[in-house]
Amino acid sequence: MDKNIVPGLYRHYKGNEYQVYGVATHSESMEVMVVYRALYGHRDLWVRPLSMFKESVEVNGEEIPRFTLVKRSDETL
Repeated sequence: MDKNIVPGLYRHYKGNEYQVYGVATHSESMEVMVVYRALYGHRDLWVRPLSMFKESVEVNGEEIPRFTLVKRSDETL
């Protein structure tokens, strides 16, 4: 499996935005996890399995990405 993810601003299919920092490996299972922060509310820090982060979801009969890259961290404002 591809263990890469582009750090940057992502939009969840439900509309909220998140800052993705990169990936980490779970110390027990060795599962690759995406590390990201919610850009709303308490701005909590989260992890989610990379495979789930990159998967598509079905909305109104259409397959769409769960998260979509909006802006890479290395892009200028």
